[in-house]
Amino acid sequence: MNSLETNNTLCKKPNILIVDDQPANIQALSGILQEENTIMVATSGAKALKIARGEKKPNLILLDVLMPEMDGYEVLRRLKADEKTRDIPVIFVTVKDAEGDEEFGLELGAEDYISKPYIPGVVKVRVKQLLERKQAEEELIKLSTAVNQSSSAIVITDTEGIIQYVNSAFEKLTGYSSSEALGENPRILKSGRQSNEFYEDLWDTISGGNTWKGKIVNRKKDGSFYTEDTSISPVFSEKGEITNYVAVKIDITKEENLQEQLRQSQKMESVGRLAGGVAHDYNNMLTVILNYVELTLRKLDKSDDVHEFLVRIKEAAERSARVTNQLLAFARKQVYTPKVLNLNTVIKDMTKMLEKLVGENITIQWHPQENLWPVKMDPSQVDQIIANLCINARDAIEGNGIITIETSNASIDENYTKEKQYFSPGDYTVITVSDNGCGMDKKTVENIFEPFFTTKEVGEATGLGLATVYGIVKQNGGFINVYSEIDEGTTFRIYLKRESEEAEKAEKVQKVVPTESKGETVLVVEDEEAILQTIEKVFETLGYNLLTANNPLEALDIAEKHSGDIDVIVTDVVMPDMNGKKMSEKITKLHPNAKVLFMSGYPYSVIGQHGLSEEDVNFIQKPFQVKDLEMKIREILDKE
Repeated sequence: MNSLETNNTLCKKPNILIVDDQPANIQALSGILQEENTIMVATSGAKALKIARGEKKPNLILLDVLMPEMDGYEVLRRLKADEKTRDIPVIFVTVKDAEGDEEFGLELGAEDYISKPYIPGVVKVRVKQLLERKQAEEELIKLSTAVNQSSSAIVITDTEGIIQYVNSAFEKLTGYSSSEALGENPRILKSGRQSNEFYEDLWDTISGGNTWKGKIVNRKKDGSFYTEDTSISPVFSEKGEITNYVAVKIDITKEENLQEQLRQSQKMESVGRLAGGVAHDYNNMLTVILNYVELTLRKLDKSDDVHEFLVRIKEAAERSARVTNQLLAFARKQVYTPKVLNLNTVIKDMTKMLEKLVGENITIQWHPQENLWPVKMDPSQVDQIIANLCINARDAIEGNGIITIETSNASIDENYTKEKQYFSPGDYTVITVSDNGCGMDKKTVENIFEPFFTTKEVGEATGLGLATVYGIVKQNGGFINVYSEIDEGTTFRIYLKRESEEAEKAEKVQKVVPTESKGETVLVVEDEEAILQTIEKVFETLGYNLLTANNPLEALDIAEKHSGDIDVIVTDVVMPDMNGKKMSEKITKLHPNAKVLFMSGYPYSVIGQHGLSEEDVNFIQKPFQVKDLEMKIREILDKE
């Protein structure tokens, strides 16, 4: 019933059914009540029941006790036994001083009684009071139903804060049943996330007669936290005194989590931009160091004492380059360049960094398998997998603990894939990361790879670490198995496709075979003077005809004036005045046969903003070494 219908109902005269076999009694009661009510008449119990069950139901029945065939007691029994009529209020009409009539009638379910002979004032007052009470009860039932069906949790307390009422939404939100909550103080939901001053301000506000509004982090019965948008208002009596407090609570946990995920994502984006900027300058300097060291090593005999020093410098620079890649991997900003790898070598190089990552109280045990099968993937992706799994293991360990990293070879047959349908038969190289931490239950294991799923508190994690691991493994055609039990630790097994031994040998051979110039002309464009000088030395050593420019405008001028062919343009991507892509497009109009090699210390996500995509360009990531550059140049020039 809507509000308009309710108002119309209240304006109508109530229907009063008078049940009596004596016309004089009916006439007397009608005369008293007809001015304010609509009178309905039944001269027998049977007729009364028929009217009461009809469409035009009475709002009240005045029922005589003594009637032939069916007395008032039997009529009352039948009215209260019928679902259609049991809620109609009944006033018994009895003879004055009739012993036991009133008491027996009330026991059967009558709401009141009046005596003959009738006193008009008494009849009017009794009827009016009962109708008003019934109407109030109906309105209260409607209100209670609406409150109980509200999607917002509603709590009513007394002036001391003792809970007197909760609706079903409260039970669903908090996990406390109505019987558990009634008589308790709302502090049963206290999470410890708010200070005492917070609650003092809240109490001062509502006890002062004002409404308090705000966000509260509370704890459910099962111990989990949730965030609610809460409004608490005082309820006043007619005298203006506070009699109760009403709290309306809306669960905003999902919205808060989404906001936090957005904040975390923005933080990650900021870290990524920072990483990109650091990587650019850092990689430029490493390019200079690595290339000058390699050029010097080529001129020195291995027996020279300085040779060993330079090798150590080169190794340190290469490790520094891997640190940059790990930073970019964390920020998800790196370029993925699959290579044939021995995972033992890659993981061993990470162990020092991992020890710092997990902390002094956790020991990392490293157990590589000899003769491990090679895999083909980007080394930075391996770093990302291991780092995320170790962070996950670290967070599962309280106090001292152990993280064990192992590698192994595994052949999976069709019988195994019947049990693990997401596996495919074949040979795999396996990375196993185990911990002796708190472990996980089955439900948690089923959800751990979902984006934004986390068991940590709000603000402590993005829920993207294991989702990233899952994505990398799937991208490389692999599988993941997770074994975990509460208080027994967790084991992740990463299965990566085995690469052929021939591919590994071919890549090694390719790396050690230098390829010198066949007399081609190379135009190098680089705004970083140190990098330009370094690349100039490399190409002079390799025997190329060299043209160099410190900026795009100078390069365009050189290209216009150069009468011979330009075979390759080697250019930085991000430069002042004009980026490398636009510049190379202008130069290739002058020299249509020129091929282009882009280079950058920025990650690919940044250079992609300058119109480059992995599919249609030749690209080399700084820092690179002499052998990387010479192989890339020959690959481009020798390509049909």
